[in-house]
Amino acid sequence: MTMGLFGRAAAALALALTTIVPVQARDGTLESQFDSAFGTDVRTPRDFSSTFQAPISQQIMQLASAADGRIGVAALDLTTGQELAVLGDQRFPMASTSKIAIAATFMAGVDQGRWTLDSRFALRVPVPSKPFSSAAAPTRAGQLLSARTLLELMITRSSNEAADALLHAVGGPQAVNAWVHNTAGIMDFNLTRDIATLVRDDGAINPAVQVDVRDSATPRAMVQLVSGIYQGKWLSISSRDAIVGAMERCRTSKRRLRAQMPADVTIADKTGTLANVASDVGILSTADGHQIAVAIYVTGQGGKFNRSAKIASLGRAIYDNYLSQPTGRQYASATYATGQ
Repeated sequence: MTMGLFGRAAAALALALTTIVPVQARDGTLESQFDSAFGTDVRTPRDFSSTFQAPISQQIMQLASAADGRIGVAALDLTTGQELAVLGDQRFPMASTSKIAIAATFMAGVDQGRWTLDSRFALRVPVPSKPFSSAAAPTRAGQLLSARTLLELMITRSSNEAADALLHAVGGPQAVNAWVHNTAGIMDFNLTRDIATLVRDDGAINPAVQVDVRDSATPRAMVQLVSGIYQGKWLSISSRDAIVGAMERCRTSKRRLRAQMPADVTIADKTGTLANVASDVGILSTADGHQIAVAIYVTGQGGKFNRSAKIASLGRAIYDNYLSQPTGRQYASATYATGQ
């Protein structure tokens, strides 16, 4: 799908809602290394920061080269507080990783007694319509299913019809934004459309070279979200377990975070896929009892297979270099942050 398919009017609308932020060059060794690894120039938004030692910094910088499309990475060791980010504060299309926030908003309603996991809601089935022909893509009520089943389908198989069922139940995107902003305190997150509309109107903007604030979040924001859910900051233990358990059963990430991980690493994650973008957000639980929150967003790279392979390589690099870090000591911070 290309922007030309939708005509000049759709293109103008899409571009009007897009933000690209230029970055001013600064002299210095860190910037020179960064630009050399990323293949960037002053026109490309970028940022890099790490509290890990130099080897992981260099390796992640090289793997996250922006030469073939923007790549955003954030990682946080929940045990030590060590963190790493590449374009960590820049917006990327959430795609189906937004379903983590939909699940959390719904489970908050369970904790409040508004409904239960046995409550039944109708699948929202898309009705065929032309791209951009309406503000929201039309849907119809489908099969009634329990919230427990809808949550499972939404997370493990990334069912859009199940996601829109729970999204409709909580009150739409504005209700999810309110929970993320006001309860979780995470501001770099914006769910604009339901999933049916997001999918119908996909492809008008190229995320490899453009930053669209609609249905977007930063890698750091998603790490904050998944970390807080995992740590039980905002939900009851049972609600937390319902989400994390489903993420551990995710079936859509075999070529992404799970592809290169050792068998003794437990992964709870949620993937996302749209035109020219692939992502994976989750928690890596290591054999020694550490948890690492990871959010990786990859655009461009020449195709879906390459985007998934890049996520797999970045995830494994984060895991391998975590293992190489000494324990019980502080790390000098090499911070280079510009861009948004």
